[in-house]
Amino acid sequence: MNKIHPTAIIKEGAKIGANCEIGPYCVIGENVILGDDNILHNNVILDGHTSIGKGNKIFSFAVLGTDPQDLKYAGEPSRLRIGDYNTIREFVTINRSNQMQEDTVLGSNNLIMEYVHIAHNCQIGSNCIIANVVQLAGHVHVHDFATIGGVTAVHQFVHIGTQAFVGGASAIKKDIVPFSRGQGNPYQTVGLNSVGLMRKGFSNEAIAGIKEIYNLFYRSKLNTSQALEKVETMELDDFQKVFVDFVKAADRGISN
Repeated sequence: MNKIHPTAIIKEGAKIGANCEIGPYCVIGENVILGDDNILHNNVILDGHTSIGKGNKIFSFAVLGTDPQDLKYAGEPSRLRIGDYNTIREFVTINRSNQMQEDTVLGSNNLIMEYVHIAHNCQIGSNCIIANVVQLAGHVHVHDFATIGGVTAVHQFVHIGTQAFVGGASAIKKDIVPFSRGQGNPYQTVGLNSVGLMRKGFSNEAIAGIKEIYNLFYRSKLNTSQALEKVETMELDDFQKVFVDFVKAADRGISN
């Protein structure tokens, strides 16, 4: 049975799942699909063609599914898709995509802290932590298990690799390789996210393999193209392949 505060406005056409709690002064648009077991604190706004999975906790003054902040947007019924068991804290804003060909996506089991902005066409994976006041420009991809420290700005089209740890107050203009850590403006990659990998259960052997491939790209005297040529002669494990495939796909180049 749903618990819906009498001051909440749920527009005709909205689909609300079972066992949801919808607090005072929430507004849910006519094209919203809200799954089971979601909790909306007071003054949450869900708008546009937005679909939300189950078990999410959405805190006060979050605004999800509004139009993209893009002058090219022509009013299409573009979409926002959110998975399951996310915690979305106060004043978070997530915009729909700017085109029908691609959605804005937030996966599952993410912690999105206060005042985060996730712009149009962003693709956020699962099990990520995005700290207070992080600002993601359009088309940013954040891969699974990444952590982004507070007050960080990320340039449009940047990709942040899986298990990467981005320190706070950083400015990100190039892609950040998986399993790495760094910080700053300009951003500086300083090493592996070794502590994070150990906490996630990576074996010493796996970490050593990642370190080997990291050192090839960041500690040898080879440039990126030369390092990519070198890895073609190596037999890579699965984690090393994740690293190398990311570098190959890095259209913006990888961060120093």
